[in-house]
Amino acid sequence: MRRFPTIYSTLMRENAKAFLYGMGMTDADIAKPQIAIAHTGGGMSPCNMNLGAQAAMAAEGVRRAAGYPHETPVVSVSDGLTMAHAGMRFSLISRELIADSIEATMRAHCWDGLIAIGACDKNLPGMMMAIVRVNAPGVFLHGGATLPGIVRGREVSALDAFETVGRMIAGDADRAELDDYQRHAIPGPGACAGQFTANTMGMVSEALGLSPVGVSMVPAADPTREALLHRAARALVAAIDGDGPLPRDIVTRAAIENACAIVAATGGSTNAALHIPAIAHEAGIDFGIADAARIFQRTPLIGNLSPGGQYLATHVNAIGGTPVILKELIAGGYVDGTTLTVTGQTLAEAVADALPPDGEVIRPLSNPIAPTGGVVVLTGNLCPKGALLKVAGLPSLTFRGPARVFDGEAAAQKAVETRAYGEGEVLVVRGEGPKGAPGMKEMLGITALLYGQGMGARTALLTDGRFSGASRGMCIGYASPEAAVGGPIALVEDGDIIAIDARSDVSSITLEVDEATLERRRAARGTPALPRHGGLLEKYAASVQGAERGAVTHSGAVDTRGDLD
Repeated sequence: MRRFPTIYSTLMRENAKAFLYGMGMTDADIAKPQIAIAHTGGGMSPCNMNLGAQAAMAAEGVRRAAGYPHETPVVSVSDGLTMAHAGMRFSLISRELIADSIEATMRAHCWDGLIAIGACDKNLPGMMMAIVRVNAPGVFLHGGATLPGIVRGREVSALDAFETVGRMIAGDADRAELDDYQRHAIPGPGACAGQFTANTMGMVSEALGLSPVGVSMVPAADPTREALLHRAARALVAAIDGDGPLPRDIVTRAAIENACAIVAATGGSTNAALHIPAIAHEAGIDFGIADAARIFQRTPLIGNLSPGGQYLATHVNAIGGTPVILKELIAGGYVDGTTLTVTGQTLAEAVADALPPDGEVIRPLSNPIAPTGGVVVLTGNLCPKGALLKVAGLPSLTFRGPARVFDGEAAAQKAVETRAYGEGEVLVVRGEGPKGAPGMKEMLGITALLYGQGMGARTALLTDGRFSGASRGMCIGYASPEAAVGGPIALVEDGDIIAIDARSDVSSITLEVDEATLERRRAARGTPALPRHGGLLEKYAASVQGAERGAVTHSGAVDTRGDLD
């Protein structure tokens, strides 16, 4: 049953069939549900390298379910390959490009449904945003993580390679050790192995109900993925034929809160607090990082997952996957099990057969790692609209010290590389927000150097840019408002005292400078003009909103399904 107008639904549009026949389609093919298979496969990075093959499996599943598949590849930017240079400006922007591209192909071609497969950090939220924006039957699948690498007898991830650079600078590692990590940390296809942004958002897709449960932690190279892709294809075609739930029926406020809960429970990436509000925005739900903070603070941390903990995605898969966590959180009242999933089941029904927590990779709620979630939102006179800190694994939740200010990532990175900073300082990196960069750079390069030098907990880092899900230490990002729009971070000077308190009953960040002094600095600074960038950066800077609302680039949900009527 077709739920939306087709591109050949009137006589004037019958010419479209000439192009369908030109692809070798028959009348019987044209009568079937037409399914877009959007994926970010290609030779850009390990995350993407086997997604084309997974898309082919999904297409075969669509054929077996009596649908007709249309492959539609989508652009992707690798965070790993853009780290620590100007190319990182395009990482967050690629989230919007992915969502916009899928919207364009879905609305232009009037496909009946969508399967979206992605595995790098911005692929996942970009595709979920598109599914909700288009609001045609759709299913998302995380393409899976890579397996752990083995270096010197232990399991490692890409994070170990990054941090070994810092250890080299500190004199604790040599070139041979770095070479060992570089060659073996990523043994094959898939997203980074830890609970970094990709795997965090994979779990989010299951908590939201946009993905069948049990998919996101299955490794990219696991042969069982073919059956999972076929199952997802059957569920999608059944949703089209049987009047199943649409994405905006699935992505409700309760589902958005479920997504935040699983981030908190697993010590997931701070980037999730940027992406979940953006997905909510596509559904017309007003939800910002302050709303996310309330969920983070009420949810216990039960996942012993890297970088704050010990284990990787493959270990979660081995003990039963994301359903183990969801079932435990539902039982504890931290996740609403009545929300819908893409299969038409409720979330509680979908995870009913999940195993209990194993006690090591995932702890039971009766024995949490911490009483509140692994991510907190800090507010105060320095970040009145909020800033994010991952507290999972931090030895102390408070910090106070003098500021050392850098205008841009490059200057800060040089100072850290040459160890031109002091223990106890708060390194302030500004001008890297959504408008200021533009594009909001991710600073794993700096945080990994600090951690590798043994200074991850002896210094603090504050920025209006972003951090990788792999970042750890006293790293505070997404400071809002950003410097480029006059946020207080623009007024900080070297030596100013900054106090950070991430305890759940406080969660504050304070610039210990009186308001009269700040007003004088504000008047002296004036309103700097944003530079001219040209091209994509210029268009992005003109449209992007603040990090506290998800760095979105349009006004929100509209109903576009009747455009061809």
